[in-house]
Amino acid sequence: MGRLYYFSTMEEQNENQLNIELSEEIAEGIYSNLAIITHSSSEFVLDFIRVMPGVPKAKVKSRIILTPEHAKRLLTALEDNLEKFETINGRIKIQQDPSGFPMNFGGTMGQA
Repeated sequence: MGRLYYFSTMEEQNENQLNIELSEEIAEGIYSNLAIITHSSSEFVLDFIRVMPGVPKAKVKSRIILTPEHAKRLLTALEDNLEKFETINGRIKIQQDPSGFPMNFGGTMGQA
């Protein structure tokens, strides 16, 4: 499993111990295959969506709201984890879809 990153400085971590509780429901996670990121001058909003084949409507499954500073810290933590992952597992390949929206799920479209 990856490293845990706090969105605080090392000095803050040493001064204040933080106990994090993870309920069984939250620990199961929510699958998402699409993220939409928007921002204002004071916050970043990350909407995580699950798009399924043959279903014309998709629901936002989770919304995370971050300050710009915490968004930057999240980016840094993701970059660090991706680099470590690729060092062990090899480069992650991103398939480029001409439409810019890869939603064919790797198969053919069926008809009923």
